Amino acid sequence: MYKLLIFDWDGTIIDSAARIVSSMQKAARDLKQPELTDDAVRNIIGLGLPEAIQMLIPGVDDAIIPQMRERYGHYYLDADDTPTALFEGVEQTLSNLKQKGFRLAVATGKSRRGLDRVFAETGLEPLFETSRCADETTSKPHPHMLEEILEETGLNPSDAVMIGDTEFDLEMGVRAGMDTIAVSYGAHHIDRLLQYKPVLVMHQFTELENWLTETSLNRP
Repeated sequence: MYKLLIFDWDGTIIDSAARIVSSMQKAARDLKQPELTDDAVRNIIGLGLPEAIQMLIPGVDDAIIPQMRERYGHYYLDADDTPTALFEGVEQTLSNLKQKGFRLAVATGKSRRGLDRVFAETGLEPLFETSRCADETTSKPHPHMLEEILEETGLNPSDAVMIGDTEFDLEMGVRAGMDTIAVSYGAHHIDRLLQYKPVLVMHQFTELENWLTETSLNRP
């Protein structure tokens, strides 16, 4: 049975895709970069910002990247009022899982500043034992942030499962040698995630607790 549940944040815990798209489009306009489509921005959700910008604007001047990061952060954290909200059942499910003895962690493409802010806004931080952000380690889909979490928690890949809504999440989990759970309601279409052979496809966050309970009961 899994001891550690590692969650992506955007698109898995919180419904933030619309604000990410809007903020990135506004940042590009401010800097007179090519217009970014909704689909293009949704496609890079989960990556660290430098990697996301390079994918969105091929051949972008290196000097533009920090400016894009600053403008994106300005809009996402302060100036864009596109609503974000926890997916239904997230808070209760995470609380229940922690009470049942599961250890919880976050592995996200957000910056530390951004994650700390949403931790404070949602009140969820005490539920998580540890977290890793894209600006403190290697961006997804490299497995580095998962390897760091495993080292910190003293666990093996077989003890953990990576839960996310993008190819980058699941590829990272597979490359780290752990099982994955695919979220169907997030940024990437579920067909893109199935290639990584997740042990579960979650259509609602609340399904996770029941599945983990049943899996535990069915094991010899």
